[in-house]
Amino acid sequence: MSVNIERRVVDPGDVDYVEQAWNLKERIRERDGVLRQRRRFFENAYRRSTVYLFLDRSDRGSLVGFAAVRRDGYVLFLAVDPEYQGEGFGEALVARVADDYGSVTCHARTTNRDALRFYEHIGFSVERRIEDYYEDGGDAYYLKLGEDEGLADRLANFFSG
Repeated sequence: MSVNIERRVVDPGDVDYVEQAWNLKERIRERDGVLRQRRRFFENAYRRSTVYLFLDRSDRGSLVGFAAVRRDGYVLFLAVDPEYQGEGFGEALVARVADDYGSVTCHARTTNRDALRFYEHIGFSVERRIEDYYEDGGDAYYLKLGEDEGLADRLANFFSG
């Protein structure tokens, strides 16, 4: 796929891309059948986060993917448009976060095999299982990518320029 990617970092409080991020997250949720979130919860978390964005300049700045991250390196949301999945954008988003924070953490539903394979592939380890983590009673794994994993270095040249 030939794309012209713009990388952008949005500081906490900036909501310029919150609508596009919500719509992308919802498309993925509907496709994958994952837990529905309250829009207000999503928007509040987005506003409090630093958000790493990839935008496709060749498609009028459409959102390719985003990672919303707390100030401690915890990834609240990570999403890549299904049309761009498998192209390394998820890895590049996590690498960008790791570059800024060193240690990166997140939760993933224990039944979300695709997410777990993705995180394992890029070097996350399961730190612990948390029962009844999600509103619907689903369990989660708490995952961590440490500074020694070298993801940022491995993917430093993913996008040149």
